[in-house]
Amino acid sequence: MPTEMNALEEGTELTLDFDKLSKVGACGQAVLPVVLQNADTGEVLYIGYANELALRETLRLRQAVLWSTSRNELWHKGATSGDVLDLVDVAVNCEQNSLLYRLRPARGGACHTKDTDGNSRHTCYYRLITESGTDLRFR
Repeated sequence: MPTEMNALEEGTELTLDFDKLSKVGACGQAVLPVVLQNADTGEVLYIGYANELALRETLRLRQAVLWSTSRNELWHKGATSGDVLDLVDVAVNCEQNSLLYRLRPARGGACHTKDTDGNSRHTCYYRLITESGTDLRFR
């Protein structure tokens, strides 16, 4: 049974945060959404946000750097976990309002959550949603 702290990330109850973009807007930073994608498999690893500093640091370090909207600080992915994502390239969409970081995991996974063996998951998209009658739930 998940503890209260990780119930959102490891639990079985579907609790979608439809207010996320309002929270991002309230963080006080000018940010763009960033899709982080495995350059070899095409798998989407997760969605993050970058301000200009995070983008410049990503290009300088050749590793994923984002702006943490929950902690309101620069976040060098893997700096504490070791799950570094090496940069292959950065693309911008046609409207210049989102970025795509194509990356190669240096070691481990991409998600900060762990699988049943205690390893970092390769993607943050590890649960599927299904409809059962009028309920949405994990399958």
